[in-house]
Amino acid sequence: MRLVLATANRGKLAELRRILADVPVDLVTMDQLAVDPPEETGATFEENALLKARAVSGATGLAALADDSGLQVDALSGAPGVLSARYAGRHGDDAANNARLLAELAEVPDHRRTARFVCVAALVTPDGRAWTTHGTMQGRIARTPSGSGGFGYDPLFVGLGETRTNAELPPEVKDARSHRGAAFRALRPIVEELVAGG
Repeated sequence: MRLVLATANRGKLAELRRILADVPVDLVTMDQLAVDPPEETGATFEENALLKARAVSGATGLAALADDSGLQVDALSGAPGVLSARYAGRHGDDAANNARLLAELAEVPDHRRTARFVCVAALVTPDGRAWTTHGTMQGRIARTPSGSGGFGYDPLFVGLGETRTNAELPPEVKDARSHRGAAFRALRPIVEELVAGG
């Protein structure tokens, strides 16, 4: 079974391939099929995940997986939220997004730097069926970036009970704890059912 991941983000593709490693699916990204990304106009993570999955499934005629995820910082009233990927203005500029976040939290004391990663994953089939799953990862924002793994805000995010940032965690450890890992693992039984002809 061929599944399209509605992203061009190689980090997400690698993470999903690890989660679905022993499921017999051919996982490709939308850019491999020359599909343009839809505009993310939803007001919530769930709206954006479904919007992306529906658009890519419609464009390819294949089942599509999508997620919308972001960082919610308590001291910033939940920002950057759905704007996480374009917080500094340009979509996917991780360095600029991290710099803006650090600047906005510069005067915030350590005990108030609590945050969480949130992910909603969506699976849409060509016949219009749709499923969504949710995952969260609680933690805090460090004062300086650390680590070379991961992507996005990973160099600044320290998970609950951890001393390392997400960017310092081995991939398998991050997958086991991450918001995206939780959301996609919850979709895995549905993917398995579809592969089996459900």
